[in-house]
Order: sequence, then structure tokens, then C-alpha cells
Amino acid sequence: MATVSPPWSYTLQLPHDPRAPGIARATLRTVLAAHGLTELTSTAELLASELLTNAHRHTKGPYALRLRSTEPHGLYVAVWDSDPRLPPGFGDTADVPPEAAQEAENGRGLHLVRACADAWGASAPPELGGSEGGKLLWAECQCDALR
Repeated sequence: MATVSPPWSYTLQLPHDPRAPGIARATLRTVLAAHGLTELTSTAELLASELLTNAHRHTKGPYALRLRSTEPHGLYVAVWDSDPRLPPGFGDTADVPPEAAQEAENGRGLHLVRACADAWGASAPPELGGSEGGKLLWAECQCDALR
């Protein structure tokens, strides 16, 4: 008999602290294990890590990680922060982030998100601070074996 898992979501509020992205990644791993989605761990952790790092590096305030189940057997990973500016490549999916110089130590994160996610985008939902000028960058991934 097949079992049906009800939809679920989690939001982790994070302070502007250099330890926050690591705490969020550990939380993500725990949530995926609890819901039997460990196959998504590597991709989801990469997506979350890049979005969390951008929020930490480019904002001064708190930020939040939001995780939500998607059907079938997928995951929505989003990071909210208080900065209303959208990075290139998220305001318009046809817009591509600029290429990082070969010797650059950063600047590849949003390219990784676009390459590894099944879908990505941005929004400014009022319930997550959009009315205060914040933004939500999101990405989705699915279990390959279950597609």
C-alpha cells in the first residue's frame, strides 16, 4: 500500500551571523532525512548554500531559509532577505548573471543555482517582508529517480 505524505514547510529565521548559513544547511539535511528525501540533499544543500551566502554577503540584516515540499517528491528552497535589489538572472529568467573572471574567488553562485535547479526565480511576498522591501530568491529540485 502506498503512503501519502502531506505537504510540509519549514522556515528558519537567521541572524546576520557568519555561522548562520552552516546552521541552515544542517537544518536542511535534517529536514530532508526526516521526510525521506535524502536523494535531494546534495543539490538542495548547494542551492541553499548559494542563496544563503548571497543573503549574508549582500545584506546587513537577518534573513530566512524556507523549505517546502513540492509534488511529486520535490523541494522548494527559498531565502528571504531585506534587500529589495534582485541579482542579475533572477528578476528575469532570460537575464543571465555576469560571468566571473577566471581568477575570481566568487561570482559563480547564481550560475550554479541556475545550472542545478529545475526552476528558479524571485518574488517579494508580503508575508515574508515584501511590503518592507525585501525579496525572496527561490529554487526547486526534484528526485531524479522518482520523475
